[in-house]
Amino acid sequence: MRSGGYHQIRVFADDYHKTTFRTRYGSYEYTVMPFGLTNTSSTFQPTMNGVFRDLLDKCVIIYLDDILIYSKTREQHLKDLDAVFQRLQQHRLITKGSKCEFLKQELEFLGYVISREGIRIDPKKLRAIQEWKPPTNLQQLQSFLGFVNYVRRFIPNMVGLTGPLIDLLQKGTSYEWGEKQQAAFEALKKSFYVTTVITDASDIAIGAVLMHDFSNGLQPIAYKSQKMQSAERNYPVHDKEMLAIVHAFKIWRCYLTGADVTVRTDHKSLQCLRAQPNLNPRQIRWLDYLESIFTYKIMNKKGANNIADALSRPSAQLAAVLVAQSNPLLSVYYLRSGTYRIWVSYRLLRELLIQEVHDSNLSGHFGVDKTLKALQRFYYWPDMVTDVQGYVAACPICQRMKSSHPRPTRLLQPLEPPQRPWQHVTMDFVTGLPAGPNGNDAVLVVVDRLTKMSHFAPCRTTITAEETARLFISTVGRLHGIPAAIISDRDPKFTSKFWQDMWARYGTRLQFSSAYHPQTDGQTERTNQTMEQLIRTNFPDRKKWEDITNSEIDE
Repeated sequence: MRSGGYHQIRVFADDYHKTTFRTRYGSYEYTVMPFGLTNTSSTFQPTMNGVFRDLLDKCVIIYLDDILIYSKTREQHLKDLDAVFQRLQQHRLITKGSKCEFLKQELEFLGYVISREGIRIDPKKLRAIQEWKPPTNLQQLQSFLGFVNYVRRFIPNMVGLTGPLIDLLQKGTSYEWGEKQQAAFEALKKSFYVTTVITDASDIAIGAVLMHDFSNGLQPIAYKSQKMQSAERNYPVHDKEMLAIVHAFKIWRCYLTGADVTVRTDHKSLQCLRAQPNLNPRQIRWLDYLESIFTYKIMNKKGANNIADALSRPSAQLAAVLVAQSNPLLSVYYLRSGTYRIWVSYRLLRELLIQEVHDSNLSGHFGVDKTLKALQRFYYWPDMVTDVQGYVAACPICQRMKSSHPRPTRLLQPLEPPQRPWQHVTMDFVTGLPAGPNGNDAVLVVVDRLTKMSHFAPCRTTITAEETARLFISTVGRLHGIPAAIISDRDPKFTSKFWQDMWARYGTRLQFSSAYHPQTDGQTERTNQTMEQLIRTNFPDRKKWEDITNSEIDE
């Protein structure tokens, strides 16, 4: 559905003169927002997001004046349509009937065809790629790569296929189209009809494919291939295969958390890795990460049938290009510094990227360093640090919700670090929260002192020492085992006879912070502050704060 909304937003009266244009009949000024002004998109997109804020990602997706409404059933779809129409009427926005489509099982949106089976490339774009003539100059090559990059999420081994073409973009390289480039060009066009699956690793790269079991069988959702670091190339074969699995889980964590995941690999020994008696520290760390967050099983798939080999064993070197370009009008520029990143040359796109990384619920309004680190994984532009600093400093939610962190006035005396994960933990309660749907008004926070990984268990302020013990075992002990030491404050539950006797039987050492000196348990206190910040910024009504307990905070 299209609203044609550019001419429906009033221009501030004092700015009329800035829109002046001249014709043979005289000079005219716009009183409503037209196309073509530098800040129209940056004004219109936030306006539409504000109009449909509570419906976004629930039943509505908006890109400027394109409104996509989606539902699981016809009855629900009619209700969602009614809600959208009421919102448009409330804000006096008008849609153009000739540009609207209703009750569709399949439709085109931003260059993709969306249906109940998922997302696929628009056939028009496929035909355009298949009919594309070999580029004869640098500008035509940039145009072709920019067009292909828009649908890169559907192309297996994108990095390996485009390598010979991207080499021609390097500064100081003469444009010479040879057999190597022609072969890569043809292979790239054919790659849209290749299906690949699972995970694999070679001597130079790792590869993986994310698939979903639809009604018509397994279908690919996304592909991933990446060149290994120099140290990773020295890993044993089974560690390289495990590295591919761990990397895939990290990249697609938002899809895999909470789902039953089947991992298929051609390395059979990974099925019984946990049962091996002498695991090295790296394997222990990987298994601890996977089993503390995901539910998965590993199945063997013979190498002869494992097309993931194509992702990890290309003829050209692989580099990490992780993000699919979302705007087909933009050409892509790459910055080579060990990995590929997208060079963002448009000011509007830079602002939208910073807004997405900083403001989304998955980000939690974190500070300059974490926002910058997330952006630098995939993008680059000059003055990125300055832009991020300015955006974070001006964020109204951060100014209102975050507390300051003054420098300590004395020398810090850190505790001795443990030797392995979950050997020493810190523990504390966050209380005074609004009662949630289950009557919980507090959170038990447990932090591993080595990795800083945290677990959050909702509970009630009236919880007893016995209930605290059961809660700890069910949320932390079953995943990581019994710790050798627990650091906590002097809460009556932690100083009770039951609590001390129980941990004495396990051989766990209890350490207590000094009275009125919470800095002793600084890790938990800092994690508590981060969790409270996430609740304030992401759950303004405070009624769904228990959702944050499903998250992991990495300090």
